[in-house]
Amino acid sequence: MSFRDFLGNEPTVRHLREAIAAGRFPHAMILSGPRGAGKYTLTVMLAQTINCLDLKQTDGLPDPCGVCSNCVRIGEAIDLNARLEEAVAAREELREVDKKETRILIQTHPDVLVIPPDPPQLLIKVGQVRTLIRGIYRVPAEARRAVYIFTSSAFMKEAANSLLKVLEEPPEHASIIILAENPGDLLPTMRSRAAILRLAALPFEQIEAVLATKRSDLRPLQRALVARLAQGAAGQAIGLDLQEYLASRADALIILRTALSEPDFSALFRTTDTYRSGADGQQKTASLLRALSSLLEDLLLIHSGAPQLVRNIDIEKDLTVMAQQVTIDWIEGADRGLSQVESGMRRNLLRSLSLDSYAASLIRA
Repeated sequence: MSFRDFLGNEPTVRHLREAIAAGRFPHAMILSGPRGAGKYTLTVMLAQTINCLDLKQTDGLPDPCGVCSNCVRIGEAIDLNARLEEAVAAREELREVDKKETRILIQTHPDVLVIPPDPPQLLIKVGQVRTLIRGIYRVPAEARRAVYIFTSSAFMKEAANSLLKVLEEPPEHASIIILAENPGDLLPTMRSRAAILRLAALPFEQIEAVLATKRSDLRPLQRALVARLAQGAAGQAIGLDLQEYLASRADALIILRTALSEPDFSALFRTTDTYRSGADGQQKTASLLRALSSLLEDLLLIHSGAPQLVRNIDIEKDLTVMAQQVTIDWIEGADRGLSQVESGMRRNLLRSLSLDSYAASLIRA
């Protein structure tokens, strides 16, 4: 993949390519932006460019060849979900006693280590950071520069503290890149030790144009909806399963309507009872929480007099009626409650009960 194929954020991408050309690529960097903005894809491309054995030039700046041994092996990590599934499956094959001590890591090249949140809690754990610390002072075996990529800002506090020393004094031959939707989720001491760059959201119109060529399965009104749901992230728009989102949103609306109308808990209980344990239940719950967050944000936008920014444009009239029944304090309290449900998921609390409790808290509010 060439940098010409990367969508949007030309100034940031150009700045990073110029840094590589000048030999001034940061030793520690936080790359922020909305989910699906291309943070991980761009980071893998940068790792390829830094270590390409047959570097090309496009627009007068370095571009990876994509075919040398370093480019190919680093590029094998680009499908993060597939590599993550392989790593989790490999851990499941271990003895129970070993499984507890084994952290999830992705390494398709000996000098490029990808560190995702460790399931099921989906947090960056101390053991993962310790693996980085043990390896980062080793001179790269086959690359010019070793690259360590944290795919999330969801650090356990002890893991974040363990990383501070190496962020402050990284070796000359290595770069640490932390991907974050919101840099504010990271410790101030981490932010102060790293360069911070941001991938901005793309305009709705640009994403709709991308969808017109990449998603022929969507009708014009569906493209408009998906473009807004993607929050300015082209990658998220291309990969968004609209039917899955609409199913999650239907359940989210049941929770909100139960809270705002004469409570009929039978519909609520039938809905939340479908959110069971296991990986499928975890994914389904995460989708529901994203849909709830989207609806609450739209209610806040309508309440604040900015309906032109609403994402769920196909149900804007229903949301307008709903917004008249709530206050801004209620919306903020509902959003805080979502954070508590997410925290409960990490502690493996029973999901159906967590959702019932959340809905009940909205009624009391």
